[in-house]
Amino acid sequence: MTAAKSTDGLALLLTLWALYCLASLVHFMHNAEFLADYPNMPVWLSRSKVYAAWLAITAVGLLGLVLVHSRYALIGVALVAVYAGFGFDGLGHYSLAPIASHTLAMNLTIWTEVGAAAALLVVALRCLFVAIRRARGAGAGA
Repeated sequence: MTAAKSTDGLALLLTLWALYCLASLVHFMHNAEFLADYPNMPVWLSRSKVYAAWLAITAVGLLGLVLVHSRYALIGVALVAVYAGFGFDGLGHYSLAPIASHTLAMNLTIWTEVGAAAALLVVALRCLFVAIRRARGAGAGA
């Protein structure tokens, strides 16, 4: 995706990736360390499982970044978009208990992660659509 690499979109993508990664880490750390305080969390969930889930999700995003900087950049941006999509999973807390049942810190970590994920998703999808459009345009001229 050399076309996407030539734009400022890549710098913004990397910046938002880092912000979402940090917001996600903070939310997952809060989940792991205060798991018993989160309302109606499944009994099978443990601190180590929360951290393992964060590592697995982050691995998808990291693979996406690696691929963005390779000849498979289009797949990489798509993986970054998938990674951003995982950030909406935090809203699942509200299917277990209403917002009012969560502490301010819980709500802040959830909504910060969701907001960062949304910003990353928008930019990743924009990069993806621009790259696809450019690739189609280049293919039509060949």
